[in-house]
Amino acid sequence: MEKDDLTPTAKPSLGQRFSQSKFIVWCRTHKLIAIPIAVMIALLPLLGLLALRNRHHANAQWTSPIVYPSPEAYHVGNWTTALDKARIMVANMTFEEMNNVTIGISDPSTGCVGVSGGVPRLGFPGFCLQDAGQGVRDTDGVNAYASGVSVGASWNATMAYERAQFLGAEFKRKGVNVALGPVVGPIGRIATDGRTWEGFGADPYLNGILAANTITGLQESVIATVKHFVANEQETNRNPIASTNTASTSANLDDSTMHELYLWPFQDAVAAGVGCVMCSYNRINGTYACENSKTQNGLLKGELNFQGFIVSDWVAQHSGIPSADGGLDMAMPTRTFWDQNQLAKAAGGELNKTRLIDMATRIVSTWYHFGQDSPDFPAMGIGMAPDITLPHEYVDAKDPASRSSLLQQAIEGHVLVKNVNNALPLQNPRTISIFGYDAAPYAIVNPTPAFSILWTQNWQGLNYSQDNVVQIASNQPVTNAPDVYHGTLIVGGGSGSNVPAYLSSPLEAITSRAYDNGTAIWSDTSSTNPAVVRSSDTCLVFINAFASEVWDRPGLTNADSDALVMNVASKCNNTIVVIHNAGIRIVDAWIEHPNVTAVLFAHLPGQDAGRAVAQILYGDVSPSGRLPYTVAHNESDYGDLLGPCLADNSTSPQCDFSEGVNIDYRSFLARNVTPRYEFGYGLTYSSFEYTDLQVNVNCTSTDQAATGAAPVYANGTTQNGNDPSIIVGGPAALFESVGGITASIANTGSVNASEVAQLYLLIPNGNVTSSNSSIVNTRTLRGFQKVLIAPNETAQIEFPLRRKDVSRWDVVKQTWVVPAGEFEVRVGKSVLDTPLVGSFTL
Repeated sequence: MEKDDLTPTAKPSLGQRFSQSKFIVWCRTHKLIAIPIAVMIALLPLLGLLALRNRHHANAQWTSPIVYPSPEAYHVGNWTTALDKARIMVANMTFEEMNNVTIGISDPSTGCVGVSGGVPRLGFPGFCLQDAGQGVRDTDGVNAYASGVSVGASWNATMAYERAQFLGAEFKRKGVNVALGPVVGPIGRIATDGRTWEGFGADPYLNGILAANTITGLQESVIATVKHFVANEQETNRNPIASTNTASTSANLDDSTMHELYLWPFQDAVAAGVGCVMCSYNRINGTYACENSKTQNGLLKGELNFQGFIVSDWVAQHSGIPSADGGLDMAMPTRTFWDQNQLAKAAGGELNKTRLIDMATRIVSTWYHFGQDSPDFPAMGIGMAPDITLPHEYVDAKDPASRSSLLQQAIEGHVLVKNVNNALPLQNPRTISIFGYDAAPYAIVNPTPAFSILWTQNWQGLNYSQDNVVQIASNQPVTNAPDVYHGTLIVGGGSGSNVPAYLSSPLEAITSRAYDNGTAIWSDTSSTNPAVVRSSDTCLVFINAFASEVWDRPGLTNADSDALVMNVASKCNNTIVVIHNAGIRIVDAWIEHPNVTAVLFAHLPGQDAGRAVAQILYGDVSPSGRLPYTVAHNESDYGDLLGPCLADNSTSPQCDFSEGVNIDYRSFLARNVTPRYEFGYGLTYSSFEYTDLQVNVNCTSTDQAATGAAPVYANGTTQNGNDPSIIVGGPAALFESVGGITASIANTGSVNASEVAQLYLLIPNGNVTSSNSSIVNTRTLRGFQKVLIAPNETAQIEFPLRRKDVSRWDVVKQTWVVPAGEFEVRVGKSVLDTPLVGSFTL
């Protein structure tokens, strides 16, 4: 029988054995929810909720094992100096002061979403933590950058880094120590997940590369936080429901799936030096993420050798000592479980005092590591006004140099999926008619606490029953939430959103261009069956697809929007559709209509939405985005991965990840389902030819320890000590070069355009023992490069490969193995359009 490190024989975790006391859920509306649910929760009284015990699956297979003790920070890489300083400071703290360092609170007077405890007498002020999706949240004087899904659609790692540089600098100018981003979980297991727009797409390699570049850019100024750790793949039932004594959903997955899919981008983030990891709301194999010793101690701090600190998602802590023993270092945003110096008192008995010392040390060493002890670092929360409607010091965090980058980010996230007879770019139209609620600017734009960005409909229009809302929000439903306003969708809802200092809408930007060109503009942004001026050369229809933290989407279509497109197309023979979408949007209701000549997936481009789409429509630039997910013909094409797992009247809802690694495009490949638009797909205003595939992989099939995980000691932990073969991120050998793949791409068209070349490998099972060996093996992304090529020019592209990229996880040897056998190589424009095919054998 194979060994699977995540599915041992049944044994209750420490978190299960400890009775969990009552705690008060602090409902922080500006953290958790976009405007519809923010309004709903704001109307509810704060409720005292009973913390729920871990609830384990009836099948002993899904029981998370115990991994104690939690590995301590130690001298490794460039953390040595910071760790030495932190040890000196912590040695001078009392246990009570150490306890205080580990506790976060909500302090509205600071303007920060959370504040951690400090030790003023020793010079440690604590941290200001702030949400960090599209920009600095809940404040003024900041930019709204392209969202994660737009960065993913850009397939541009260099741009991801530049975006993060500017973003991190804004956090620093506002006095924020810890930026709560980027997101690599959810990765996109289900098509309707409410938060996938915050991440970079439905692939671990794409997420890992873009997250690493984002972290590097952010941490030139502040501490980055990669989240949500781990297997956090739905919003439904993400929190316990006290009224029905229901626990959070348990994500049940095997060892191979954990390593090869969900842990993969977190490993790249840790290797990039991320300072903070946020544990998630869900349970993992029966145990809550923030007290799960297997994932936090065994995987993150052990196998990946993470040296920073773990912070809980807001109110995701469900126990006191079990969460500390399980690896949690900082609790947010309440003192419920660690108040009255509970940990300090326990350090003489139930809690090993070295655990409390390490918790404080990890937090303080991260502060030192990123130079926040410098007198040049702004005072904590200096630019975060608690209420911007009241008089306050205005701190303008925007850098004028960011303007060109903001526009470029917005442009590169657009994906052209249809362009019949060169409908785009526009050819000097005499009359343009503009339709759709998404075209116009908002009626209200301001960053007050009650405003996130006002979207297209109220929450009651989202096809949710009251029971659904109760499941998601963990409170009683509200039945009379007010309508919200129409406007261009530039960001999703929840903690990943923010409000910019200015906003460019499509209607405004196109009208400005029309004025310069002498073009007549007609518009109707409110009707679903508008009158169409027959003299219109072009009809532009703007629709959107919203998603938000706290709920999963009810579906992937919208009847009103689809009707609008059909109504306009029936009256205009050159109808161009632009969708500002927070995720997958099915378009089969109208995509084959002969009058629909072009379609752009614009995603969530940030404040320059209007200027960006205008430049693309008029041909100032060629669209260069590619889909970071799969668009199906019908919702049923996603099979079991369309929507979330539901509680079904169970007090211990379960979600078995039985598909293994085959999500999104790998699911379509495994089931032989043809999508409407595949992962990696996108058109430009030019054409390209791929030639000259060269395979140069210098690697041998091996299962030597150099490629494996950190050693497992008798006590079950993976304390790495001073082993030089283990670096931050895991075994050094995993990140060594093993050669690469090269090819040539020629621009055979007539305009400058960027091509996104993609490498897919079919990795053999070879000599690897996998816990999901019954899963169909499919090709997977292992490289991409975006390159701008002039007409009639040829570019050489290269896909460097790390040992990690050609390895698989062996569940018996508990190590990464380069499998023996033939590796299929495919290079091309998308996962299904790969004109270059080759192989290599190890």
